[in-house]
Amino acid sequence: MIKYFAGIDVQISRGCSYYILDANKKYVTSGWVIENISASFKKNFEELTNNQKDIIAIAIDAPRMPLKKLRTRYFDKKKKEWDIKSNRSNGRECEVIIKSHNLANPQWTKTFEESPEWMKLGYDIFKRLKDFPFLYEVFPSASYKMLDKENVKCELCFNEFNNGAKDMLDASMAAFTVFEFINRRGCEVGGEDGLGTIVLPRKKY
Repeated sequence: MIKYFAGIDVQISRGCSYYILDANKKYVTSGWVIENISASFKKNFEELTNNQKDIIAIAIDAPRMPLKKLRTRYFDKKKKEWDIKSNRSNGRECEVIIKSHNLANPQWTKTFEESPEWMKLGYDIFKRLKDFPFLYEVFPSASYKMLDKENVKCELCFNEFNNGAKDMLDASMAAFTVFEFINRRGCEVGGEDGLGTIVLPRKKY
């Protein structure tokens, strides 16, 4: 049984914010990781769970992995199918789906060499946490849009918000999104390109 739902917002300038809910959507803890970020998250989650890695679901607001090569598949929303085109673009298929349904504007994933530093940090965090079985990628901007006017709630604690309110809010939304997904109210999109999926808090988009 999953007891904890953790959200991580990845960025470079201030370190990474995190927010953790319990199975009743109550606040557990939150904060910032500034040094040895990937290793510190692994250590913190192992301590929280007493090394029971299957009792925590972790949601990261960053791409899971870089492109191996530029994309040639494009989604036709009207036909609801993928087309092959000669031009090549950045972005994974999960991001294409998010964009095609007007849920958010992705910061398109690039090859490793072309990726900005925050994306590279995200790749490293995913790699370091790979032994946690419930490890997901989320997109808070899409979650905000899907949950607008639904009147859903979770406990929000303002500890550590002063260091970066939007980052901490995104971390809390990441935690809430994975809570909804684990409780079968969400869905995941993409994945056919072998580059990971994005988890959403609702099934309809």
